[in-house]
Amino acid sequence: MIVFDLKCKAGHVFEAWFADSKAFARQKSKKLISCPACGDTHVAKAPMAPRIASGKSRGANGEENEGAERRQVAMAASPEAKALLGKIRELKEHIEKNCEYVGGDFAEQARKIHYGETEQRNIYGETSDEQANALAEEGVEFQRIPWPRGDA
Repeated sequence: MIVFDLKCKAGHVFEAWFADSKAFARQKSKKLISCPACGDTHVAKAPMAPRIASGKSRGANGEENEGAERRQVAMAASPEAKALLGKIRELKEHIEKNCEYVGGDFAEQARKIHYGETEQRNIYGETSDEQANALAEEGVEFQRIPWPRGDA
């Protein structure tokens, strides 16, 4: 497998995985690759920085996670994939409109709400895998939602 950074005509950069370079060329020629941000099928390889495996990855707040695996999904430009991305964008818009953004303070604010230390309200923000696991162990209800790249 090989990963390429791709760029659409609108300038959105995103990652996609392929079996090899020929698979990328074949899918590109059939317009099976589309930008997850705008749906454009006119994509090209973008300049990439070399990736050196360190056995570490970074969480949502930039902390290194030893041995954590990188979870990615590559989606072709199928109607189902476009519909799914549209639904994810609708969900994001709904959350941004109806919830308070607390940034990297999410875990602390979620705990305060859970334990009745502050008013009940809907919040969203970022947290590390470690913080999310601790919240789950405490019984704090929350959901992790992966926004499409470029929609963070």
